[in-house]
Amino acid sequence: MALKELEVRYATKRAKDYKLTDGEGPYLLVRPNGFKLWRMKYRYGGKEKLLSSGAYTAVSLAEARLRRAKVKWCWARGVIPVPPTSPGHR
Repeated sequence: MALKELEVRYATKRAKDYKLTDGEGPYLLVRPNGFKLWRMKYRYGGKEKLLSSGAYTAVSLAEARLRRAKVKWCWARGVIPVPPTSPGHR
């Protein structure tokens, strides 16, 4: 079931991480400190991968859905979207 903007905005912190799914892949990870992150799990080469789209408020629900559509568009054309790595990250 698709999320609503108010559900995302007012997601409360809990003792442990939890996820609010938006359907078709992306979900909002809500951390115990209240920080909210957009993520999307997928499989490539038989391995599970995780793609992060950014933090909520910097990335709205509409933008997260747009990013999901861009990722699926890339997959349909055989391109694997890989986020840039930070210096020193392997």
